[in-house]
Amino acid sequence: MNVSVNHQLLRLSSLLQLEQRARQLCGQELTFLIVNETVAVVPYQQAALWRVDDPRGSRIVLSGVAEPESGTPYRNWIEQLSGVLAHGDRAATLHVIDMATLPAKITDTRAEWFPRHALWCPLKHPDGHLLGALILGRADAWNSGDHQMLDLLAGQYGQCLALDNQRRHRLFRLPRRSRRLAATGIVSILTAAALTLPIRQSVIAPAEVISIDPAPVRAPFDGVVGAVHVAPNALVHAGDRLVSLDPRQLQTQHDVAAKALEMARAEYVVTSQQAMNDFQAKARLSLLAGKVEQRAAELAYSKGLLERADIAAPIDGVAVFGNAAEWIGRPVALGERIMQIASPTRTELEIEVPAADAITFDLGSDVLFFSNVSPDTPARGTLEFASYSSAATAEGVMAYTFRARFDGGTRERLGVKGSAKIYGASQPLALWLFRRPIAAFRQWLAL
Repeated sequence: MNVSVNHQLLRLSSLLQLEQRARQLCGQELTFLIVNETVAVVPYQQAALWRVDDPRGSRIVLSGVAEPESGTPYRNWIEQLSGVLAHGDRAATLHVIDMATLPAKITDTRAEWFPRHALWCPLKHPDGHLLGALILGRADAWNSGDHQMLDLLAGQYGQCLALDNQRRHRLFRLPRRSRRLAATGIVSILTAAALTLPIRQSVIAPAEVISIDPAPVRAPFDGVVGAVHVAPNALVHAGDRLVSLDPRQLQTQHDVAAKALEMARAEYVVTSQQAMNDFQAKARLSLLAGKVEQRAAELAYSKGLLERADIAAPIDGVAVFGNAAEWIGRPVALGERIMQIASPTRTELEIEVPAADAITFDLGSDVLFFSNVSPDTPARGTLEFASYSSAATAEGVMAYTFRARFDGGTRERLGVKGSAKIYGASQPLALWLFRRPIAAFRQWLAL
């Protein structure tokens, strides 16, 4: 006796919990609960939910299946069975399905698709009209206790389905014109709200890692490059020989100057001996002395050029230049830059923003650098310089130059190229989208 009472109490507790969960669900979650969770109160092997849905006709939900495929034999059989029972005299009452009273096309295949004992459990709207039905099947016969439990559940399921239909069709019960106006108004409001959303201005432009204070290596005089003693990107120390200009012409000039000095000194000695007896020779001594000084200065100058033909590194760093073979034999002018010595640890980012994309950025703005070597790990930086005027780049594009320092001790390899993204102040999305059309319109109006 106690076992029977406990079993009834458990069934009643499961019933109350199932009703509470059904009230909290809607849509597919509700129909899934009806066909799969009702077994906690009344045992069965198979279940099918047939729903009346005016816009789309009948709808079948099967137990153990998330979404039954249309056109399958089992689903077609359930639809035929539901259609016959829904138009029968007992469609609105809970009853055991008597297969003997059904058409032959249904009874002939019943054993293949459904258990022997089937039960029709109608789900009705509170006003009485049929919303659908729950068809249950099992091998054992149905008893009065099962009927009572299912009758209580059916009432709750009917109310939940009615509420679900009301939620789904509340908007669609409006007239077509009202629905169109409501949809247009909602879209307009959402669009206007989206256009007022603040977003940060940003520009993406090509960038390159450069040295902060490079030391240029320039030609000390007009000449021809004879040899390059270092490789590109080689580490050098102050005083190391970098480039040698062709010394042959300088050596010839030095030899000529030395010979001219020797001749000037010999002439001065001869004239000084003649000056003891010849007054005119004595008068020429001062002129010859000046000539000796001139030839000596020319010799010192040519000697200095020879010594400067070997160009040394001014500081420690990395030699930054192109192909060494392209420089050998190339004439250079006074002051022309051959290479530069840059510190590999003191680097910054140079960004060339095309004039068409340039906007106002405050110093201190955030910068992200996506290198071509590792674009998946951007380096962060801070803007510290912005040019006041644009200049032509190597590609012939007018661009503004920006420079940014890397944050947190980040070190990028010298010469690495990539793309930089500069972030500016926030502005409405509408201004960001129509910035270029507005600029073109202003130019058309000549404002």
